[in-house]
Amino acid sequence: MIKELMHDPIFLAGKSEIATKEDLQVAQDLLDTLMAHRESCVGMAANMIGVRKRIIAFLDESGRAPTYTVMLNPEIIKKGGAYDTEEGCLSLLGGPRPCKRYKSIKVKYQTLELLTRLKTYTGWTAQIIQHEVDHCNGVLI
Repeated sequence: MIKELMHDPIFLAGKSEIATKEDLQVAQDLLDTLMAHRESCVGMAANMIGVRKRIIAFLDESGRAPTYTVMLNPEIIKKGGAYDTEEGCLSLLGGPRPCKRYKSIKVKYQTLELLTRLKTYTGWTAQIIQHEVDHCNGVLI
């Protein structure tokens, strides 16, 4: 179900809790909401739809064809190649803001089947994941 976007910076600055199998509907709602905003958004975290759970959804361009991916409990365990950039966010009013990102990241996460995976991402997809993991950690750009 498509949900309304959260714009309250105090709520968004709160850390998200571990996601469990009881949160799979939240994951679906997050994906539905991202798809509804696909013209202007490439990633979302659950707190952006008012749920403080560690769930992200994003446009994954790391494979042969772009697909939408959902991660439960994502954790960046390795990063390399720091660079400065600017990013915008649907939840935050105003224009792009400066931030530091990494060209390559290794992420530990759970699939929708609650299987633990490790995967390395680079480039644009890595930047999107970093932005969404920041949301899970209560970090606003």
